[in-house]
Amino acid sequence: MDTRIRPPASMSRWATLLTAERPRPEGVRSWPNAWWLAVGMVCFGAFMGQLDASIVTLTYGSLRAEFHTSLAAVEWVSLAYLLTLVALLVPVGRLSDAHGRKLLYLYGFAVFTLASAACGLAPSLAALVVFRVVQAAGAAMMQANSVALVTTSAPRERMRTALGVQAAAQALGLALGPTVGGALVSTLGWRWVFGVNVPIGVIALVGGHYLLPRTRARTRVARFDWAGLALLAVATTSALMGVSAASGLAVPGWGVAVLFVAAVVAGWGFVRRQRRAQAPLLDLALLKVPAVMSGLIGALSGYLVLFGPLVLVPVVLTARGTSELTAGLVLTALPTGFALAATGGDRFLPPGLADRTRCVAGAVVFLLAPAALLIVPLTIAWLVPVLAVTGLGLGMFTPANNAMIMGAIPARSSGTGGGLVNMTRGLGTALGVALVTLALHLAGGGTQTGARLAAAVLVAASAIAIVSAWLSPRTDAALALR
Repeated sequence: MDTRIRPPASMSRWATLLTAERPRPEGVRSWPNAWWLAVGMVCFGAFMGQLDASIVTLTYGSLRAEFHTSLAAVEWVSLAYLLTLVALLVPVGRLSDAHGRKLLYLYGFAVFTLASAACGLAPSLAALVVFRVVQAAGAAMMQANSVALVTTSAPRERMRTALGVQAAAQALGLALGPTVGGALVSTLGWRWVFGVNVPIGVIALVGGHYLLPRTRARTRVARFDWAGLALLAVATTSALMGVSAASGLAVPGWGVAVLFVAAVVAGWGFVRRQRRAQAPLLDLALLKVPAVMSGLIGALSGYLVLFGPLVLVPVVLTARGTSELTAGLVLTALPTGFALAATGGDRFLPPGLADRTRCVAGAVVFLLAPAALLIVPLTIAWLVPVLAVTGLGLGMFTPANNAMIMGAIPARSSGTGGGLVNMTRGLGTALGVALVTLALHLAGGGTQTGARLAAAVLVAASAIAIVSAWLSPRTDAALALR
């Protein structure tokens, strides 16, 4: 007789409901263009992520006034989110490869939406920072899977187009952030900056349940590498805090040095751990593929150039008496150019143009634009076309760069690869903000000297993107991994 205690049938059904990916309706599955529906749903997450990245900084003044605190304390609203996001992207991608990308993506939306509501109701700054950490955990579950869901849903010959649409959704969120944030803060208050995520999240949850495909290829994970996660978190957190501290925070020189030493030691320990662990958090073999490694360096450089102007332009313009609203409108030229090139580039470029060539051409374009800032007057009349050209170059570069990376990663590891891409984007974003802030701090704020030094940082990053794209293999060398 079988005497084992069995769970109630209702409990078993709930466990299955919570842990299994649900299939799409037959009508959706059988439609030839169903992959566009999946890409559209992923764009919700891409839009929300970038909207949140660009909208929160506009709440700093209101938060300082309501909670009677300093700017350094308020900055943790952004810093806590970014540090958590960067630390979790790769491990969440690893879990997604094992347990299902659709499942983790939808759970990410649920966590992000609930945490956004909690942020809007936060009774104190400390509570807001804690809720932002939870919100970042949900964002990591979305972002680690967004690229993977696009590349596994779209036909291979349409991958670059699909990634371009996703990049355009990110650019749209980035473009609307300053305008929407300014309008919400000035009319409804800072709490609605977080509340705006709630209705979008509910729509995406329902739509994703019916429109996203289930995971076809999975990688089994025998055990989770918690030690690797801890080392990765310490390395990324210490590095970003070190750069932030050097950018003008009230941290003594020895404290900055300790942070960078901790980042190096933890990074070295993480690499050793991944080489020896039975179930490593990150498959280091992926980084040995030339197309992946050079692509990640290019992605970091590209996002540094994308986000650096978000700090540079408002500081320069407001220092000369321009309003924040006008500065935000000027900034929209960059993501607008990005969106136009990302979505319409294939109509104007030769159809047989290789991803490597597109990356080189795009990087050359967005190098010329910040280089112009070294010589032209820093006025609105010049900044708008310079930012637009920068966006056009980035819009040509980014989808081709992402396609090159993901095309070089086996389908079974696409979640890990997507996490790598998004972690690199996060690091590029942080470095763009921190290095431009550091340049302005060293040269006395929004002066012409400071602006020129910051522009030189963007030129250097653009040059690195060109070199990384040029050194990429002419063919997909990663096919040997498949």
